[in-house]
Amino acid sequence: MTKAGPPARLALLCCLVAACLPAWVVGARAASVERLQAKVAAAREDADSLRAELQAAQAEIGSAQQRAAAAERRERRLTALLATGEERAARLTADVGRTQQRLAAEKRRLRRARRVLAARLVAIYESGSPDTASVVLSAGDLHELAARTEYLDRIQQSDTDLASRVAEVRRAVAADLKRVAELRDRADAYDARLATARSAIASVRSEAEAAAAHLHSVAAARSASLSGLQSKIGTWVADIEAAEAASRAEAEGTVERWLGGPFSIPSYIVMCESGGNYGAVNPASGAGGAYQILPSTWALYGGQGAPQDAPKAEQDRIAAEIWADSGPSAWVCG
Repeated sequence: MTKAGPPARLALLCCLVAACLPAWVVGARAASVERLQAKVAAAREDADSLRAELQAAQAEIGSAQQRAAAAERRERRLTALLATGEERAARLTADVGRTQQRLAAEKRRLRRARRVLAARLVAIYESGSPDTASVVLSAGDLHELAARTEYLDRIQQSDTDLASRVAEVRRAVAADLKRVAELRDRADAYDARLATARSAIASVRSEAEAAAAHLHSVAAARSASLSGLQSKIGTWVADIEAAEAASRAEAEGTVERWLGGPFSIPSYIVMCESGGNYGAVNPASGAGGAYQILPSTWALYGGQGAPQDAPKAEQDRIAAEIWADSGPSAWVCG
């Protein structure tokens, strides 16, 4: 099969057909494609804006995660302080308990000392307290005088010791009372610090969880909007391609009709081979018809007589079979 026409003939014919199509058809399709392209452009701008917002939200999430990590570290410090405070409060409570026990024991000792002192005062009042003169005058000799004087000294020393002991116990009781009050004040102060620490931990954790939840919600919403826009863009692009393909197909179909088609192989090959003339003959090779089929090939596919003499339907049928077997390689213009 030999070339029978200029290769650019089909392109020229398509341009002529497009120029000759009704203006309202071309305008309507162009307007439809332009509207779709405008939608795509606007949607892409929105998608870029959403993408920027999504990136900003992700940056905010990263910042919130850093704040949450800092809050977690602070929570660990506060938890450690809480544990230390609870341990110290327990020690203070134990100290208060022991001090209260000592205070109770000192109070019991004070009560016993007071009872002894009271009994001694009653005995002195009832029997009278011997003075030095009466002891000297009643002594029979020097040894008895010495014994009575020593006895008197011991009684006086015992009375003095008893009074001192009572005073010492009173001081110990007062000191223990003061110690208990101090320990209680310190325990109350630690309880207040522990309550503050617990409140701070709860506040930090609540703020971090609320911020993370909000940012994740914003990011999810923007991501969903971006996905929806991308889906719409894909649909609109497909619509544009379909509209453009339909325009091309219609233009090609119009060209084929104007040139005697439709043809069973691509129009540009037919135009190149014969210009669409079903009666064309190549005197050099003997190929004939719109598809410029060689007589031997024509006979091989069951053709009768010369290809250029066969009706259009027969030429289209055999050309379609050749195309199915060999594709464009069967033609020089393919």
